[in-house]
Amino acid sequence: MRRVMTAARSGFRRYPRAILESLRVPSAHSPRLRFAPDLSRHDFAAVWLGHGGLWLRLAGLNILVDPVFSDRIGIRIGSRTIGLPRLAPPPLHPHQLPRPDLVLITHAHFDHLDKPTLAALANPDTHVITARRTGRLVPRGFGGVTELDWDRSISLAGCTIDALRVAHWGARTALDRRRGYNSYVVSAGGRSVLLGGDTAHTDAFRGLGSLDLAALGIGAYDSWADAHATPEQVWEMFMESGARRLLPIHHSTFALGDEHPKEPMRRLLAAAGPQRHRVIRLAPGAVWSTPAR
Repeated sequence: MRRVMTAARSGFRRYPRAILESLRVPSAHSPRLRFAPDLSRHDFAAVWLGHGGLWLRLAGLNILVDPVFSDRIGIRIGSRTIGLPRLAPPPLHPHQLPRPDLVLITHAHFDHLDKPTLAALANPDTHVITARRTGRLVPRGFGGVTELDWDRSISLAGCTIDALRVAHWGARTALDRRRGYNSYVVSAGGRSVLLGGDTAHTDAFRGLGSLDLAALGIGAYDSWADAHATPEQVWEMFMESGARRLLPIHHSTFALGDEHPKEPMRRLLAAAGPQRHRVIRLAPGAVWSTPAR
């Protein structure tokens, strides 16, 4: 009960002000980058899109994960979104990206399933993978939408996607408690990537095997530790997963927790200690890649 009250107080410190600001004329952010990076020459690469969003280049495929390019996240009323603003502009505009082969949505929270962004990305040659009971939230225009439940796998476009159950929840609003929430392991071309989504401390990643990359959220833990792991817990989960490199995400984009925006990365690097070289420090819009095999 104490943690619930602490989380509620944390929300009341931010959300009323954000809602009032939402009702004013919004000021749109311009994308940070004028031109999108070219990943076509890469066999394996990643671009952090801010918050939980990733653009992966994997075995010739363009894969987007939880893309959010909106200036605010929250309930959509007409053409306006009522909710939290971005702390920094999005690195790109959706139309700057190449057509994605796949879009992966981990769960239905507004900061992961952003309808305006998905509507801008909709394409009949793109397939969406999302969690249980969330498919109807995806805007029309995609070639297909598949709900993937826990411990299930699917093969599409030459890659295999496995859904994992983690320690989170999937409600879009306060009343719908039956939606799923996933982490994914995506494998293609001899590479494997763990896409953690949102989770508190969990052993769901333990012993996954020889992963090339783990993208794990390190923010929004202050007052929300039951739903989001601390940086120290993230390092522990990363080490247990067997992944070679860690890409920290879900920080410094929306003020979902009470921690300072720069605190999660400082704590993560301190936890990593002499192995901090395994942490990928990527600015939004920047490219991380590995040589082709």
